[in-house]
Amino acid sequence: MRLTAGQDRLLQNGLAVHDHPSAPALWRLALPHTTAAVPVARALVRTALAELEHTADSDTAELLTAELVANAVEHTGGGAPIELVVELLPTGCQVEVHDPDPRPPGDLTHPGKEPPDPWQEHGRGLLLIRALSSSCGHRPTDSGKAVWFRLPGVPAQRRPQE
Repeated sequence: MRLTAGQDRLLQNGLAVHDHPSAPALWRLALPHTTAAVPVARALVRTALAELEHTADSDTAELLTAELVANAVEHTGGGAPIELVVELLPTGCQVEVHDPDPRPPGDLTHPGKEPPDPWQEHGRGLLLIRALSSSCGHRPTDSGKAVWFRLPGVPAQRRPQE
């Protein structure tokens, strides 16, 4: 896991936590090419967003991250690791999932003509990403592709004082 140079940070439970909410932070984590990667990815996103005052909605970020990682595991072959990249910005966050398959994800930026079958277990992940993110897309990488989404920052909820 690498952090951007020159940032103040501390380590907590093995994950980086940024102690200046206005400065961007970047986490990179190699994940196994198995379904076990999904809860690990969700935990990293949840931890990364927890310490910032004005951050993206953690529940939405976790859900969309889980969809991207699950898609990468299901739709790419081989045992090459998947890379999760979480970037926290003053305006929100961007999450990318890198996988070894160079083919673009179907229906991410150009929705299909037919809506997903409500009786099927699969087929709604990219729809969720399009509907709940402020923007999303994909780009080629040297080793395959990166599929990404962005969420805007929202003020943190104030906790009642005890």
